[in-house]
Amino acid sequence: MASIPSDEVSKNGHGNGNGPSPPRAKRPRAAFISAAQIRDEFAHHDPAVARVNNGSFGCCPASVLEAQARWQRLFLAQPDAFYFDGLQPGLRRSRAAVAALVNAGDVSEISLVDNATTAAAIVLQHAAWSFAEGHFARGDAVLMLHYAYGAVKKSIQAYVARAGATVVEVPLPFPVTSPHAIIAEFHAALAVAKAGGRKVRLAVIDHITSMPSVLIPVKELVAICRQEGVDKVFVDAAHSVGQVPVDVRDIGADFYTSNLHKWFFCPPAVAFLHTRKGGPIASQLHHPVVSHEYGNGLPMESGWIGTRDYSAQIVVPEAIDFVNRFEGGIEGIRSRNHEKVVEMGRMLAEAWGTFLGSPPVMCGSMVMVGMPSCLCIESDDDALRVRTMLRKDFKVEVPIYYNTRQVEVQEIAKDNNSDPVTGYVRISHQVYNVKEEYERLRDAVNKLVAEGFTSAELRPAEKQETLA
Repeated sequence: MASIPSDEVSKNGHGNGNGPSPPRAKRPRAAFISAAQIRDEFAHHDPAVARVNNGSFGCCPASVLEAQARWQRLFLAQPDAFYFDGLQPGLRRSRAAVAALVNAGDVSEISLVDNATTAAAIVLQHAAWSFAEGHFARGDAVLMLHYAYGAVKKSIQAYVARAGATVVEVPLPFPVTSPHAIIAEFHAALAVAKAGGRKVRLAVIDHITSMPSVLIPVKELVAICRQEGVDKVFVDAAHSVGQVPVDVRDIGADFYTSNLHKWFFCPPAVAFLHTRKGGPIASQLHHPVVSHEYGNGLPMESGWIGTRDYSAQIVVPEAIDFVNRFEGGIEGIRSRNHEKVVEMGRMLAEAWGTFLGSPPVMCGSMVMVGMPSCLCIESDDDALRVRTMLRKDFKVEVPIYYNTRQVEVQEIAKDNNSDPVTGYVRISHQVYNVKEEYERLRDAVNKLVAEGFTSAELRPAEKQETLA
């Protein structure tokens, strides 16, 4: 969808006389937002930093921050009125906006939570209870991608592995050349999970992996799970809303979560968990923080977890107002970000004699770019130290991924000099980014190469000796 009409939000939420509502800021509507207005919306960003890492923490424009501040002042002015009259209508207005955004069947399918990690805890907590209460047999399998987000991997260990599940990882190739490679690996791992008649109780599938960043053929993998008798499918789509089109009914997973503060211009911290309506499991999901609303359904439990700042969750409609100031709305933003990040990725790859980590069709608004092999990034610690140096010495903020040489069934990719590439930058493109920021990254790395720098120079002395 190119934009979300404001009446789709208001008819489901706030303007019903049920409590305090701060006035929506009114501004004259220009044809579309200008470059100068975009700069003004993000003037709070540090101008000294080339910020090509929107993927980690997102961004929030000034107009949405102003709306958030109005809600915060409203709460502080009269907390009782806010909690008992205004909070739930405000949250319902945001839930209705999200339901329209992702084509949910009903607003009751949407729960607002702090982040995708919280959503994962909700789903995995239920799976752990199913093992503990004997609904699942010890040894039944849970399937996840090898490149699942670190916190989700640890949650799988903390909840379901501890409860008795067998955890099976899908080993994904990287660099990746096509979605078919991922589908083939998924089929093979699913066969391992089902070996010996074992039941697969849950599959955890990323929509866009974080590091390395790859767009996963999630609809196809969900369909495979249905064909192979997997009980439930949870899609961790932390990066998806604002990067790629999302239609939860078309994808067909049982659970789908995405952050709204990464790529949809909301303040931290707000995400949603979509749960398909009609099944008994919806009433069995609970927020990990037990509140007075326990047992009244996940949307209510998530919307009242004690005294906290709910303002980020209430300003989703204002984020939609911001999105709709751009030509083509969110579709236009996604398309332009994708084109720009691929263009900048190719520029870097050409300058460094390397390549993109996946074809453009498997990228959203983030792209992996191989770094010059002569930097000798040999560990996750090396990658972190080089990233820190780029931040401190060159004012460039970009994540770096270490691709281990121990890659099963895949030869390590090589650069134009036939040397193995072990380090990759993950660049993002959002509406505030400009070409000069990527050129600063290019020039910083080229300077390091010209000076003969290697990551070994940043290692503690004892590690240098160990790795020598």
